[in-house]
Amino acid sequence: MSTTAATTTTQTLKMPAARALENAKQSSEAVLSDASSAMSKAAENPKKATADFLHTPFMRAALPFVNGGLAGMTATTVIQPVDMVKVRLQLAGEGLKTGPKPSPTTILRDIIAQGRVMDLYTGLSAGMLRQAVYTTARLGFFDTFMKSLSASAKEKGTSIGFKERAGAGLAAGGLAAIVGNPADLALIRMQSDGLKPVAQRANYSSVVDALVRISKQEGVARLWAGCYPTVVRAMALNFGQLAFFSEAKQQLKNTSLSPRTQTLTASAVAGFFASFLSLPFDFMKTRLQKQTKAPDGSMPYKGMFDCFRKVVKEEGLLRFYRGFGTYYVRIAPHAMVTLLVADYLGFITK
Repeated sequence: MSTTAATTTTQTLKMPAARALENAKQSSEAVLSDASSAMSKAAENPKKATADFLHTPFMRAALPFVNGGLAGMTATTVIQPVDMVKVRLQLAGEGLKTGPKPSPTTILRDIIAQGRVMDLYTGLSAGMLRQAVYTTARLGFFDTFMKSLSASAKEKGTSIGFKERAGAGLAAGGLAAIVGNPADLALIRMQSDGLKPVAQRANYSSVVDALVRISKQEGVARLWAGCYPTVVRAMALNFGQLAFFSEAKQQLKNTSLSPRTQTLTASAVAGFFASFLSLPFDFMKTRLQKQTKAPDGSMPYKGMFDCFRKVVKEEGLLRFYRGFGTYYVRIAPHAMVTLLVADYLGFITK
């Protein structure tokens, strides 16, 4: 190849590279200019910049999930001690029809008498993770389903009824429970660990430690132990909480009550129905998630139905509703705080 031809070829190869470099330089300058312009506008009018950001398609889709997670984590921080007492009540006298009948007061007194008040917050990290996953998903899915149903009803010239609200609540609860089961299992293990003899305690340091150790020692599949009753419980709880909350708010809309009072009243109604419908499944979920293999490799319960059968036979049918008051005090305020915070976050980000 001659020198002239080689030079021409080199120049030909360099031309696309030079153009690409120039295009990249221009694109970078344009991006920097746009970013600088956006920052200047944000500095001049931060409220408008925030509103524009919140109304981007991505944020409109993400906000129900973000708001739901923040609301659930706020509520869990407030309610965690009550949840701890509830779990201890459900595990007391396991397998004994005439076993001990502790009250929430005696359990609370025992914990305080041992000088371990902070035990009431055992498993808080797991509770927060559970809310970050479970409540984020269930409130996010419910809001997304309701918006879709509302748009569909508007097109048909109809309105959403209780049936649609119930369906959205059931679906959202079931899907969220599957996702959140590992964190739920870790929470139960951490809260029940103190009931074991000192030599047998796992002494989990955090939710991450619990999840890692359970996975290594019992297998990853064990993280979904009790998933069936957890899903049914979540569907029952969501049906009671979200469907009745939405329906109660609709019924109270034309009353003389203030918007805040309407929300509080609707939350209390929703909390009662959520507690009544979900407690038996919550009871079985706790028993199934707490159990570990005996030295011979056997398990106390083979599944939800086996757990139901054994509890009825050995402890009586009413055992499923032991601690209903405590459960309601755990569910209703949690529902009220969650729904109030989610309502408020929805209002300021609409």
